Amino acid sequence: MAGAANVTTDTSVLSRLDQQLLKAERVLALCSGLAVFGLMVLAVVSVSGRNFFNAPVPGYVDYIEQAMPLIAFMGVAYTQRDGGHIRMDMLVGALKGRLLYAVELITTLLILILMVLLVWGTWAHFQRSFDFGSPMWSRDSSMDIALPIWPAKLLAPVAFSVLSVRLALQVWGYGRAVLTGHAVAVPLPIDAATAAALEAKAVEANDRKEAAHGTD
Repeated sequence: MAGAANVTTDTSVLSRLDQQLLKAERVLALCSGLAVFGLMVLAVVSVSGRNFFNAPVPGYVDYIEQAMPLIAFMGVAYTQRDGGHIRMDMLVGALKGRLLYAVELITTLLILILMVLLVWGTWAHFQRSFDFGSPMWSRDSSMDIALPIWPAKLLAPVAFSVLSVRLALQVWGYGRAVLTGHAVAVPLPIDAATAAALEAKAVEANDRKEAAHGTD
């Protein structure tokens, strides 16, 4: 299940690195969201062109093929940072203190190993698609309007590399938490009551902001 999480910050080196990486993750997540919006606009244009002018957008499927890695991968690191990914936390949610940090350390380390392997594999896949020794026109391309596919395949190792850096920081954070008993720059599960209180506080702050704008 998708559980609510809280990330603690302080003035440590780990926390400062976390904040710097978060800026890059937000940019990548924004790019992913813009890609979704762009495909929605493209779909409207293509369907309207087909219905009214019998002229859909050429290569519509090719554009979707290019945008899918951008949509699927670019926001993963941002989600991992905030603990917004889908997981079964029935067991982990019941743990507390150093035992929780130790379990999270082990699972995060396993994910990091997997992601490093995926970076290596996806980079090799990109290299095969790009084929550095061949001319541009003979490289891997889409079926309809022959768009080069290698830019889309490059997005996977880039996104997985950012995620690997995030996971490495979280391994550091959980390891530090096991030693000190204080977790920083890692997502920690919060109970339903705390999540509801935080949501109510956010809604209240938003209402106050709207009321302030209304009186201006």
